[in-house]
Amino acid sequence: MKTILRNITGAAESAVLKDKLASAVGSGSLDVYSTPSMVALMEKSACECIADYLEDDETTVGTELNIKHLSATPEGMTVRAEAELTAVNGRELTFSVKAYDESGLIGEGTHKRFLVYGKKFTEKAKAKIK
Repeated sequence: MKTILRNITGAAESAVLKDKLASAVGSGSLDVYSTPSMVALMEKSACECIADYLEDDETTVGTELNIKHLSATPEGMTVRAEAELTAVNGRELTFSVKAYDESGLIGEGTHKRFLVYGKKFTEKAKAKIK
C-alpha cells in the first residue's frame, strides 16, 4: 500500500431509481431512497477515496458503520456521497461520510474499512464451506 494521508476525499453518485427505493430493497414500504442504498453509496465513496493508493492484490472491506439517515429522497433525484479519510491506524481506515440529494444533506456518519489482500481474504471466506 502506498502511504495514505489523512484528509483525502472521494465521491460517488447515483440516480434514485426504483431498485434503490425502500419498497424495492425490503427496508420499508415507502417509495423513497432506502437507507441500505445510501450506505452502499457511502461505502463506494470511501472506496473511491483510497483507490489510487492500493497496490497489486490490495483491497478494503467495510468493518463498521455508524450512520444517520436524516432526510427522505424521492425517486428521480440524484444522490451524491462524499468520504474523507480522517484516521489511519495500521490497516484500519476511518472515514467521515456524508450524503446529499439536490436539496441538501440526507445522511452522515463514520465508516471504517480494513485493508486486506483479495486472494487470501476470498480463500479464507470460501474455506467456511468445507
